[in-house]
Amino acid sequence: MLAALAVAAGLCRHALVYRTVTEATAAAGTGRLGIGAGARSVSGFAQWVIPFGAMSAANWLALHAVRHMHEFGTRREHLGEIALTARAHAALNPAAVYREPLTMDDYLGARMVTWPFGLYDCDVPVDGSTAVVVSSADAARDLPHPAVRIDAVGSAIRGRPVWDQWEDLTTMAARDAAAQLWARTDVKPNDVDTIQLYDGFSWLTLAWIEALGFCQRGEGGPFVEGGRVRLGGALPLNTWGGQLSGGRLHGFGFLAEAIRQLRGECAARQVKDCEVAVVAAGGGPIAGCLLLTR
Repeated sequence: MLAALAVAAGLCRHALVYRTVTEATAAAGTGRLGIGAGARSVSGFAQWVIPFGAMSAANWLALHAVRHMHEFGTRREHLGEIALTARAHAALNPAAVYREPLTMDDYLGARMVTWPFGLYDCDVPVDGSTAVVVSSADAARDLPHPAVRIDAVGSAIRGRPVWDQWEDLTTMAARDAAAQLWARTDVKPNDVDTIQLYDGFSWLTLAWIEALGFCQRGEGGPFVEGGRVRLGGALPLNTWGGQLSGGRLHGFGFLAEAIRQLRGECAARQVKDCEVAVVAAGGGPIAGCLLLTR
């Protein structure tokens, strides 16, 4: 978003935006102990969670997922459909980390991490890089690859940007970013061909689906049933495997996949006649989303 603003303001004509992560290597000797592990002193939000053993976003978001279950009847099988969809799509992506088949029995039988999140509800640490070049539209006319256009962005934070001071635990900052996105375009949710939505934990994807208006609040679980978000369905989700099976690239994997889909470069996992994509990144009290068009 900042790169697009800089180009639009005339501060530059081309901006390189990249993210490099070495989480697989870094985690190899630590077992991903958690954000607060080893801290000698804590303050702010951390003082209410770290001393009680809740050192990971998995713990914090699990509370939101349980509240969603309590209010709307969301089931673990609904979260499982997010994980199974990611794995099915990853099987078509040679660069994905986990490509072997995953069944609902496999999902439900995996070790618990923090209720209701099991192993396959949590994203996969990897080493990897993603790079995107943002240019002015006139500079993109003669490039070897077709340009993808940014139609609208959303990054609003309406509530307090902390995990525990949220008036509605069934959603988070995604709702505000999504509202800002749709306020800046004439495109509607039913015009979207593919959604590439943050899945640091499976429940976050459901929260994004609801926040972006693809279904009503509380209906995310039933919405993903029946193959709706799989390739060949009405709204293919995370066609590269997402962070649950493709690998955690801090949100940039979703952006790269949306660009590939709009260019028609995805081979076996290509969404037919893909012209409009929504990309969303972030979970918890921070969030951003993009509407991209061909």
